[in-house]
Amino acid sequence: MHQIADLIAIFERTFYPRYNTRLVKGEHEPIYIPADAQTPYHQVVFAHGFYASALHEIAHWLMAGEQRRLLEDYGYWYCPDGRDKAQQAEFEAVEVKPQAIEWALSVAAGFNFNVSVDNLNGEQTCRFDFQARVHKQLLQLLKTGFNPRTTALLKALSEFYSTPWPLQAAQFVWQHPQELVDVV
Repeated sequence: MHQIADLIAIFERTFYPRYNTRLVKGEHEPIYIPADAQTPYHQVVFAHGFYASALHEIAHWLMAGEQRRLLEDYGYWYCPDGRDKAQQAEFEAVEVKPQAIEWALSVAAGFNFNVSVDNLNGEQTCRFDFQARVHKQLLQLLKTGFNPRTTALLKALSEFYSTPWPLQAAQFVWQHPQELVDVV
């Protein structure tokens, strides 16, 4: 049901004419590459053709302002897998909002969302605590509204996949596993 070619086409229709940006299937690590002399358009490159990777990289692009979109990887800090506790905490702090947007994109596309702490070879943290922070951010975005680019893509995904629009908080019910234990 979730073909990467469909997502690429939706992104292309929604953003290429106005933002000169394309969603590109990469072979390895994801990256954002601004237009240059060799490639006349900006590229949101996602990993290995994975639908979830594409949604995640799109979320970063949707957050980036005009000046950030002129910089490789938006000029942001990134520390690869293998982060220590302090590095992982910093990583999670900057990932809350993009993962909240990714969650909204996933629901609009009818696609299963999973948070990613992206640190298999480093300090392990509580995935559920991170998901709780992402969920809280998502509910805040639903309340205050998404930026125009995000809203445009959410609508396009919802239309293509025939999912409910507009998005409602009830579509994002989640309880921390500790809360479930406390109820029993």
